[in-house]
Amino acid sequence: FTHQGGDRVFKNQTGDVACGSYTLWEEDLKCIKQLGLTHYRFSLSWSRLLPDGTTGFINQKGVDYYDKIIDDLLANGIVPMVTLYHFDLPQHLEDQGGWGSGAITEVFDNYAQFCFRTFGDRVKLWVTINEPYVVAKDGYEKGIVAPGIMDPGIGAYRTAHNMIKAHAKAWHSYDLLFRKKQQGLVSIALNSDWAEPLDSTCLADQEATKRYMAFCLDWFAEPIFTSGDYPAIMKSQISVMSTKQGYLSSRLPEFTEEEKKMIKGTADFFALNYYTTRKVKHQENTCSEPSVSGDKEAEQILDHSWPFAAGSSWLAVVPWGLRRLLKYIKDTYNNPIIYITENGFSQSDPAPLDDTQRWKYFRLTLQEILKAISLDDVHLKGYFVWSLLDNFEWTCGYSCRFGLFHVDFKNPALPRVPYRSAIEYAKVISNSGLTKSTEEL
Repeated sequence: FTHQGGDRVFKNQTGDVACGSYTLWEEDLKCIKQLGLTHYRFSLSWSRLLPDGTTGFINQKGVDYYDKIIDDLLANGIVPMVTLYHFDLPQHLEDQGGWGSGAITEVFDNYAQFCFRTFGDRVKLWVTINEPYVVAKDGYEKGIVAPGIMDPGIGAYRTAHNMIKAHAKAWHSYDLLFRKKQQGLVSIALNSDWAEPLDSTCLADQEATKRYMAFCLDWFAEPIFTSGDYPAIMKSQISVMSTKQGYLSSRLPEFTEEEKKMIKGTADFFALNYYTTRKVKHQENTCSEPSVSGDKEAEQILDHSWPFAAGSSWLAVVPWGLRRLLKYIKDTYNNPIIYITENGFSQSDPAPLDDTQRWKYFRLTLQEILKAISLDDVHLKGYFVWSLLDNFEWTCGYSCRFGLFHVDFKNPALPRVPYRSAIEYAKVISNSGLTKSTEEL
């Protein structure tokens, strides 16, 4: 995807080397220990382990690499959380239809079982798929991330359907074949904004906000955590729009009753990736062409009274939105155990090491998390910053920096240097919370 040019990625940059973690793991481990982390989340590369996506050929060098990461973490008292799929489908599988093909569910299940069998004696926290919403909408609807397919109004729903079933199959495989012996937990990482009505007194904006949440978080969370099926509001919206556009049936695929039973309850905790909040207003869809955004009839508005991260024009700094989202998850999804699997703030390149604005973001966010735990009784068990290192940020390439550690991508040695936020975050970890010194910064 990144090698096809055409300005798909900032300055046509690629992830070929990125942080060089394959050869510089020892340096990464130093950063992890410097922070004093109790847990470390990383993702497996499917194609590094199984180059054609199947167990027909296993790349032992890939297995050895991840074995070393897991063993080194455990030797240093650090609990690994491992993600099976993080946006990098083996090309061989994409050539066969990728997530758009129903056959992918079985192939993913086989891959998951391979990982459980290979690493599950030591890994006790698993995430099957990272941000299926992004994979579906940006990969198969808008085509702005890999695999770059533009199939508006159809592709995202089809691929999401297959990802939900693939996740459920993998969860059941773990439950049936591995859980008793390995005693681990399995979930899926769902990304979501929080949404507020643009006009809190306007009924149309209130309803649009409900649709926004249904088409973002609930699209995946409701089938997996509660009903086994899509949100009713989502089903009715897509059905009505499909009819208006001349389709004989809804563009949203349907789960069979058997599939609903298979999907329901297939998560042992709620893994949440949160970055920002949006204001939402009703936007009637008068377009004859299908699209997810048209089906939603909810326009997201950037509130420019909020501060924004320097490295990402979309990332409004709204820490209180996370608290409200955590409360929403608690109330909607039966008070699950929650891990915040991603949360971060980007700087633009070149990024100052004295990243005071970012540390303020983290400090305010941690304060809101504390309120969610102590005042709202949210069952939050873990928090992961995105990310340990500045890295290849998809379409942004290396132009936006989310790392706690600065990486000099122009230096072949790729040295890691802590930002101020890393130093302050390490204090929080050491003190098991914010202290007066960190509060005052």
